[in-house]
Amino acid sequence: MIINATPGYQCVGTFDSVEAGLRGLAQVSAHVLLLDIHLPGMLGSEGARLLQEKYPGLQVLMLTIYDEKIFESICNGACGYLLKKTPPAKLLEAIREAHEGGSPMSPEVARKVVRLFQKTGPPEKLTHNLTPSEVRLLGRLADGYSYQSAADRLSLSINTVRDHVRSIYDKLHVHSKAEAVHKAIKAGII
Repeated sequence: MIINATPGYQCVGTFDSVEAGLRGLAQVSAHVLLLDIHLPGMLGSEGARLLQEKYPGLQVLMLTIYDEKIFESICNGACGYLLKKTPPAKLLEAIREAHEGGSPMSPEVARKVVRLFQKTGPPEKLTHNLTPSEVRLLGRLADGYSYQSAADRLSLSINTVRDHVRSIYDKLHVHSKAEAVHKAIKAGII
């Protein structure tokens, strides 16, 4: 109801399991998928990978009661992780942010992610051939900027940002923004 009642947003489908979503998403044009962890059949945290593989342009945003399986969900392709207690306005903002290439997270979830990074120790040095412009963009993405916000901040077009992101993925051998940012931080690139 919240999504459909908001101008510019539309809920194009609902599915009661990952398996149903894998089948049903072929019939709709979805940009962002809100995915729960505990569903009948396959867990949402596991299904995120299959959904990303089958629908690579789909942004999978975890929306769950539980602050568990955060890292599994993100490693499996989820672009963000929200708790169901997220206020409606913040939920809509998170959907928009995910659609624009951001990685929205509830504050409690973000804290757990930060703690994990703090525990990983000093970064390993990674040789890379990223251009200075790609490194600057990666830094903005790590700071939570959406593609559009990063483009505005760096005075680039959104298409240039997308080209840089594809190049970054190729050069770092990753498949998502979260992986790229994690690898770049761990390696001391940013």
